[in-house]
Amino acid sequence: MATEDHGHVPVMRDRMAELLAPAVEAFGDTAVIVDGTLGAGGHTEHFLEVFPNVCVIGVDRDPQALAIASNRLARFGNRFSSVQARFDRITEPIAAGAGPAFDAVRESGVAGALFDLGVSSMQLDQEERGFAYKVDAPLDMRMDPTTEVTAADILNTYSHGDIARILKTYGDERFAGKIAGAVVKEREREPFSRSARLVELLYNTIPAASRRTGGHPAKRTFQALRVEVNRELEAVENAVPVITEMLGVGGRAVFMSYQSLEDKIVKSAFAELTTSKTPPGLPMDLPGTAPKFAAITHGAEKAPEAEIERNPRAAPVRVRGIEKLASTNDNQTEGQ
Repeated sequence: MATEDHGHVPVMRDRMAELLAPAVEAFGDTAVIVDGTLGAGGHTEHFLEVFPNVCVIGVDRDPQALAIASNRLARFGNRFSSVQARFDRITEPIAAGAGPAFDAVRESGVAGALFDLGVSSMQLDQEERGFAYKVDAPLDMRMDPTTEVTAADILNTYSHGDIARILKTYGDERFAGKIAGAVVKEREREPFSRSARLVELLYNTIPAASRRTGGHPAKRTFQALRVEVNRELEAVENAVPVITEMLGVGGRAVFMSYQSLEDKIVKSAFAELTTSKTPPGLPMDLPGTAPKFAAITHGAEKAPEAEIERNPRAAPVRVRGIEKLASTNDNQTEGQ
């Protein structure tokens, strides 16, 4: 089934397979890939097609995404398994899972992992979810509808200072304070419930000269609210130690970031994991201080121009990957 049928074109699909291929080959029949951000299942479908012996465990906090992807991937039988969880909370459900993929992880660790961060095109296309600012919809923005806090709750209950901090930190919004002031004033008249009213407020609050540059004036505010609602940066921060612990020796983890804050977290965590703890100046690593991981990308890889032309969503992506190294303390069952 074509990926376009699902409203989502997987970013750098072939390159993701290339980065994970050495690990898949090394693990052989026990190779399991964890797709930590399953979405519509485009990357997972490609992995299952190009790696005929691999199993994939697809993770998503969004039950709608899981249902759509599971239906799409049903033809692969028990080579595909799904887990509903936030991607930094996968240790327990995978450890307790039943089926060949989970058995292989318990035996050999994870061979490969992919985290395609941010909101998916499929979620943006579901107007009732409130992720998009171009249509009037409830101010929800929850990837997991069982969680409590919505975008409307933030606008209606957070203090002026907290709203301004969120807009500035997560959206890089120059007029964060001004917008926060307008929100607090407007909610006293009537609580926020739908996106069109927020978009109208943003148009009226952001100076006209600034509205004419840098894309849609609501883009930064909606991004910031989405990140806060779903605790996205917290999840990224937690996910790196979770997945690196689950990797078997030779296993690889790849992260795709679309905003600078996400990429900064991944970059910092990977730098820590791939750097020797031996004090500078010594000719060799002291026992126990050698890095346990090695980078498999040179800095952050970007999408090629040809792909960006075909799939504009690929333009901001930054890709970083690492591989778990063998050491005297490691064995193939680490990550159980």
